[in-house]
Amino acid sequence: MKNDVAFLISGTMNLYEHQSTFNPNMPVRGLMYFSKLYEKYIVTNGIDIYTSTPKKLPFPQYFVFYNGTMDEPDRSELKLTDLLDMPASPKTSCLECVAIMLNINYGHNKVLMEKCRRLKEYAIFVDAVRKGLSAGAPLEQSLSHAVDSCIDNDILKDILIKQKVEVIQMILETYDKELHDKTLRREGYEDGYNEGLAAAKETGIRQFISTLQELQLSHENVLKKLHEKYELSQEESEIYMKKYWEK
Repeated sequence: MKNDVAFLISGTMNLYEHQSTFNPNMPVRGLMYFSKLYEKYIVTNGIDIYTSTPKKLPFPQYFVFYNGTMDEPDRSELKLTDLLDMPASPKTSCLECVAIMLNINYGHNKVLMEKCRRLKEYAIFVDAVRKGLSAGAPLEQSLSHAVDSCIDNDILKDILIKQKVEVIQMILETYDKELHDKTLRREGYEDGYNEGLAAAKETGIRQFISTLQELQLSHENVLKKLHEKYELSQEESEIYMKKYWEK
């Protein structure tokens, strides 16, 4: 239910995140997270950062576990400086945040998978679900088959036996919500984008007609220039002229 975790181990501040979609903006999010984590650490430990003596802080590490469907390398670095609008003259940024993205899809990062059995089993389970979907099976059927197959092969067996129904229901709900949210975002973006373009065009045409009229161009000349500038049909041009030509 909670897929990002931060914790301290031997003086190292670790931030782990899980992403099922590739997000190049993770360094920005990491910068914001670490800022809050360090602020909390400073307050909790009563550290006075306004003195003339240097104060030691935990060393930061930021890992993103990726298991989306895009083809990504086993390991890659996402840098904050790659997202900055850099000036023309060479300058050094005062800020940097690096997210190490690890591909945890089955078949990737084999050394890591061998060291963490749970992670490997999770990768196998996700792969089994996706294979079912690729074969054309419905999501619920793919999930149920993947769960049964993993139990038979001792993959996440203890979890899946105890919580088979809960696991299937949770993934179904998560999948439906993600799909629904993506659809809404896409449709909202497309609708908003198209509406914005239409509104901007309408405003531009109105201002164009008004400006040329103030310059005392004839109705016929403005109609012609409107047709040429906005690549409108004769009928469309006449409609706008009737709408915005001040008599």
